[in-house]
Amino acid sequence: MNKKVFVTRNIPAVGLDILRGKGFEVDVWSKKRAPSRRELIRELRSKPYDAVLCLLTDTIDAEIFDAAPSVKIYANYAAGMDNIDIVEATKRGITVTNTPNVSSQAVAEHAVALMLGLTTRMVEADAFMRKGKYIGWDPMNLIGTDLSGKVVGIVGTGSIGSHTARIMKHGFGARIIYFDAKPNEEIESSLGAVRFENIDDLLAESDFVSLHVPLLESTHHLLNANRLHLMKRSAFLINTSRGPVVDEDALVQALKDGVIAGAGLDVFEHEPRLARGLSKLSNVILTPHIASARQSIRDQMAVAAAGKIIDHLSLAL
Repeated sequence: MNKKVFVTRNIPAVGLDILRGKGFEVDVWSKKRAPSRRELIRELRSKPYDAVLCLLTDTIDAEIFDAAPSVKIYANYAAGMDNIDIVEATKRGITVTNTPNVSSQAVAEHAVALMLGLTTRMVEADAFMRKGKYIGWDPMNLIGTDLSGKVVGIVGTGSIGSHTARIMKHGFGARIIYFDAKPNEEIESSLGAVRFENIDDLLAESDFVSLHVPLLESTHHLLNANRLHLMKRSAFLINTSRGPVVDEDALVQALKDGVIAGAGLDVFEHEPRLARGLSKLSNVILTPHIASARQSIRDQMAVAAAGKIIDHLSLAL
C-alpha cells in the first residue's frame, strides 16, 4: 500500500513531484488560504496518513496529533519549528523536521534591503511620486540617513544573522556587534565582530538592530517597551525573524513618540493582523513575510521537506 502524505498548502511542484515519483499518495489542501484548525483536523482524519508536510501557519499540537495517530513525521516547510509542539511530538515518538539554512542568504538580503529602504526613505519617496507631489528638485526634500560605516547590532548569529553581518561589513563598512548565547568565532575572526554579553548594552550602542532569533519562551517580547527606550533615537529596528519577538504595540508607540527613528518588519506579532496604528506610520516599512520569497529558495525548501519525508518513511519500512 502506498504511503500517504498530506500537504497543508500548495507548494512548488518540484517537491510534490519528488514524493509522487517515489510512489507516495499525495493530497494537497486545495484552497489558497491556510486551513483552519477545524479543517486541518477534518482532513487529517479522512485517511490514515503517514506524513504531513506542514507550514508555519499550521499550529501542530496534541489535538492535531490525536487527529492523525498514524502520522510518523511532520516535515515543516520553514526554517524554524516554533509552530510545532516539539515536546509533545517527542513524547509520542513523532519525528519533526524543518528546512534550515536554505533561505539564509535571501533573508539576510531582505534585512539589508529594509535597512536601505529606511535610510533612503525609498518607500516614502515612491508614495510622494505617486501622489503627484513632486514639483522639482529640492535640496531639503526627503532627507535620508547614511548606512555606510554605522554600528549594526545583530541579535542572533546563526546562519541568517551571520550572512547579514557579512553583507553589512563587506558592503557598507559597518562595525558589527552581536548578542548571542554563545560566541561566534567565525564572524569575530573574519569580520572583527564584537560579542556583547548583555543585549541592553548592544541596543544602546547600535545604529541598526537586526533580529535573527527563533521564537522561544526566552525570546518572546525580547524587544519590549523598556528595551526600545534603550535604543538611540536615531536607530532603526529590523525584524525578519518571528513577529512575537517584538512587542508590536510597544513598537507602535515608540515609533509615534520618536523613541527610535524607524523600523523594517517582515514578520508580525499576530499575523496577518497588524498592531493598531502600525500601517499608518511613515517611519516603518512593512513587507508580508516575504524575506525568503525567491523561486529558487521555495523550490529548495520543497525538495528538502519532501526528501526528509522520503528518508524517514524509508527507514521506517
